[in-house]
Amino acid sequence: MKGKIMNVQNLIDTGLFTVINVGENTSDELTKPFCCDLLSIAMSKAPAGSVWVTVMGNINTLAVAVLCEVGCVILAENSDLDETAREKARAQGVTVLRTEEPIYETALRVGELLKKS
Repeated sequence: MKGKIMNVQNLIDTGLFTVINVGENTSDELTKPFCCDLLSIAMSKAPAGSVWVTVMGNINTLAVAVLCEVGCVILAENSDLDETAREKARAQGVTVLRTEEPIYETALRVGELLKKS
């Protein structure tokens, strides 16, 4: 994959993460991993195009993801969305993935994937 940009679809295609919802932005370039579980900080610091790794699987996380234009959300430590949040992810077109790995290891893996692209 060297020489290509890493986009949301490429990240999905790695098969490393369980897909909860595929959003409308699968061709958007991913910039870097971002880790935060405090929504107020994420609102002010999550970079556009980032891969937000968190354990916060609620409707407010999705609102912040849309506000900050993150590339996708990865729920670490096998966190999940409840049905209301799943509906919001679908309605807002947010890509949400899941892994059983901890936040730090997930962010490292995403960082490695981005460096290889």
